[in-house]
Amino acid sequence: MDSSDEQQEPIPTDYDIAQATEMEPIWELVEPWGLGLDDLQYHGEYTAKVKHHAIDRLRDRAEDNEGNLVLVTGMTPTPKGEGKTVTTVGLGQTLNHLGEDTMIAIREPSLGPVFGVKGGAAGGGRSQVLPMEDINLHFTGDIHALTSAHNLIAAMLDARLSQGNDLDINVNDIAWKRALDMNDRALRETVVGLGGESGGTPREGGFKLTAASELMAVLCLAEDLGDLKERVARIIVAYDTDSEPITVDDIEATGPATMLLRDALKPNIVQTIEGTPAFVHGGPFANIAHGTNSLIADKAAFGMGDYLVTEAGFGSDLGAEKFMNIVCRLGEMTPNAVVLVSSVRALQYHGLEQWPVDYDEIDESGVDALEAGFENLDRHVSNLQQFNVPVVVALNRFPDDTDEEVQAVVDHCRDDLGVRVAESEVFENGSEGGEALGEHVISAVEAGDEEEFEYLYDKTAPVTEKIETVATEIYGADGVKFTGSALDDIERMEELGFGDVPVCMSKTFHSFSDDASRKGAPSGWELEISEVYPSAGAGFLVALTADALTMPGLPARPAAADMDIDEDGDITGLF
Repeated sequence: MDSSDEQQEPIPTDYDIAQATEMEPIWELVEPWGLGLDDLQYHGEYTAKVKHHAIDRLRDRAEDNEGNLVLVTGMTPTPKGEGKTVTTVGLGQTLNHLGEDTMIAIREPSLGPVFGVKGGAAGGGRSQVLPMEDINLHFTGDIHALTSAHNLIAAMLDARLSQGNDLDINVNDIAWKRALDMNDRALRETVVGLGGESGGTPREGGFKLTAASELMAVLCLAEDLGDLKERVARIIVAYDTDSEPITVDDIEATGPATMLLRDALKPNIVQTIEGTPAFVHGGPFANIAHGTNSLIADKAAFGMGDYLVTEAGFGSDLGAEKFMNIVCRLGEMTPNAVVLVSSVRALQYHGLEQWPVDYDEIDESGVDALEAGFENLDRHVSNLQQFNVPVVVALNRFPDDTDEEVQAVVDHCRDDLGVRVAESEVFENGSEGGEALGEHVISAVEAGDEEEFEYLYDKTAPVTEKIETVATEIYGADGVKFTGSALDDIERMEELGFGDVPVCMSKTFHSFSDDASRKGAPSGWELEISEVYPSAGAGFLVALTADALTMPGLPARPAAADMDIDEDGDITGLF
């Protein structure tokens, strides 16, 4: 038989690679990193939670360790994503490969996007966290615990309303919806309560994705169990007829809600394909929350290694901006370098003139569309440089990328932007495919000065000014248009004492603008803010743009439609 007639070996899937990897028992993996048998709460052989007493010890150790914090973010992605998690995992493996003791910290996947558009969200190829199928599904139950705690608060609020309403709750001014860890557009707006003696008080309500719950933000920003309880207590769930806030503590839900979150607060630790320890904990979205894993995982990681590689959701206009202005501020951390993930596909996506397009059009668009898309990458680079942190561009290479396309990106970053850039092949080759990127990151960290880091705005500035600063300096807007109740909301927030906290902008991730169809780096537009409300437990205000959705919907053909499981328990389509 002629060799050309021979069938090619099938390309292994992420699942195939994961299943072929011989994992190390988690207690053996982390022992050299300072965790003993009694420090862990086990969820099988390869997954564990780190107990609270061990976190305290690691936090104390971190205070004496001048660790280096590397944030991985990205340009404005296509709906399929550009490989931030792959890059985060691959870079962590690479830095260990290069002799730097490195930990990884990423978010837990939400079932909404897992079954919606993106599928699995724990890396891929040779840069995965394992056990991947567990992480992408129920994992250790953290998100289920958050859902239960959120809905317990909702139930206790409605019980208080229906059973005499001794707090004088304004039925038309209730801020606490219910939560579900699944995309379901039918539940965005609902009517709850049938009235009468047993039907509950009729009122308008709705659901939000668990990842958009304030409890998720609270969990990810809490220092310890005591701090978690204090944050839960001050969450505002409604207002009375005098417009005074009613909190979780007022409805006596603080204790039971925190009780449900006791174990969820303990960070989960797993391993990568190459045996690098990785925290996978918390999962707030960056388009409707602050978009990073838990601070408690970050602090523990600094007590275990000299480098921490973590990521922020979506593009740098959302995740990285919030990481700098909210997470670093509240967590008292300073980033030493930022890795900006780009891809040929995403650059071409932003360089095409006609929309909408399918992916075949993107693949066939060539260098001209690629170069037209540089404006999106350029704005992300210049935005990050405003924080005075060294920037390294990682070009995540896909199999169909040509050498000409890759070289065009490298030349542009190096010659036109003057930033470090490296082609990354960590998906295909693991740490060996990230050596150039790793060396650039180490060089950037060593050349940088964390004393030069600065926030984009002063948290004591007026709320409108903070919103306008992000809109103009990060998004490229000409200004801000406040619509609906936004200005009244801001006045109310300032009267309630929330004028000097950071602002969390809730905006589409498909564009720099608040119009998802506008690609590249739009100019000549105004950001529309329709509502501002407090995330009192988390410690920031949320500003909603007109198109923001806290409960996404499934697409016409969700990723779930291509997933299956056989009689042996083998899963297909998840990755």
